[in-house]
Amino acid sequence: MTDTILARASGAGQAAVAVLRLSGPQAGAMLQGLAGRLPEPRRASLRRLRDASGEVLDQALVLWFPGPGSYTGEDAAELHLHGGSAVVAAVEAALLRQGCRPAEPGEFTRRAFLHGRMDLTQAEAVADLIAAETEQQRRQALRQAEGALARLYGGWSARLTRILAQQEAAIEFEMDDLPSDLSDLARQGAAALRGEIAAHLADGGRGEKLREGLSIAILGAPNAGKSSLLNALAERDAAIVSAQPGTTRDIVECRLILGGVPVMLADTAGLRRTTDAVEQEGVRRATRRAGEADLLLLAFACDAAPDAESLALLELAPGALVLATKCDLAPPPDRIAGREVLATSTRTGQGMEALKAALADHAQRHAGLGDAPALTRTRHRASLTEAVARLAEAEAARLPEVAAENFRAALNALGRLTGRVDVEQILDAIFRDFCIGK
Repeated sequence: MTDTILARASGAGQAAVAVLRLSGPQAGAMLQGLAGRLPEPRRASLRRLRDASGEVLDQALVLWFPGPGSYTGEDAAELHLHGGSAVVAAVEAALLRQGCRPAEPGEFTRRAFLHGRMDLTQAEAVADLIAAETEQQRRQALRQAEGALARLYGGWSARLTRILAQQEAAIEFEMDDLPSDLSDLARQGAAALRGEIAAHLADGGRGEKLREGLSIAILGAPNAGKSSLLNALAERDAAIVSAQPGTTRDIVECRLILGGVPVMLADTAGLRRTTDAVEQEGVRRATRRAGEADLLLLAFACDAAPDAESLALLELAPGALVLATKCDLAPPPDRIAGREVLATSTRTGQGMEALKAALADHAQRHAGLGDAPALTRTRHRASLTEAVARLAEAEAARLPEVAAENFRAALNALGRLTGRVDVEQILDAIFRDFCIGK
């Protein structure tokens, strides 16, 4: 981090304003080289920017953020330029000639983490905020950026540090004047902590689904109205609709926002026995997508008898939403295989608002924001799963040394979540809490 880095912080292309960001040990000197002198910290100042020859490049707002009170924790500066590409290119060239270099992707936030301005969960939240498409995603990312996960995981780490300190003290200072039940207290604390982490893991992937999106698949027999349903929900002609059976051979996907949650809606090939090799592959892909989807929409046309393939799939999918399609052609049944149905017609619009409401409700229940901060990444889930397993091994260990080693491994797993694993914290807890060496 001895380099001073430069990047355009605003969007690419022509705009009214373009923002250049500098960070590093020479940021102040480089800003002085352009603007003549440093402005007051964190206060916008209007300056003429000049290159080394004295030529005026632009009249811009400049801001100076001396470290550690900056985004990165280093000396940093921002230049709010006129947004023309020639202006931006000229100022960038002048700064590069002073010795800075273009920043790597994510390098400003990486430096913020390395300088202790944020932990890894907050750094990930910055990326999620930038990528947020929906209000629900924005709220989840903002909650994480403000430290909700960091506080939760940090609290668990602090408790586990004390548990490990108790176990280490029981081993290393057995003859000192310490409570005799330290090992039991450590195991009891570990059991309670393991239960809390396990409950956090058992959220059905709510946070990941809100961040990445739900998968919903439409399945049914040929000519059951699946492609029409996709087009109606997407409000555009995303899939070909034809009276000829077997029109859809491959999976047709469409991205929607339902209840503030991103959803990938998929139309699939009609389920039936066929000798056509291409259609057989389409059926295989449809069946595979059925096993991967978060929700199935099983379509049964009102003007045809329920087909055996769809009925068989219905038995394997208790959470599927059963649709009686084409209800403008024939009266819909009250139930199909004992399951309640939602009657729909893409031609008349009957039932379509109810279908959208049901899908939005499902999306919010399975991927919406809850009261507690949610897991948002596979990395988090893997580390927490390891921590739970290590805590369980520690509880079952017969030797206190084995228990301590598993507590230490669990603490390392929690530390990887935030990027902070500190052995000194364990030592501090031992000496502070038990007054050893008195």
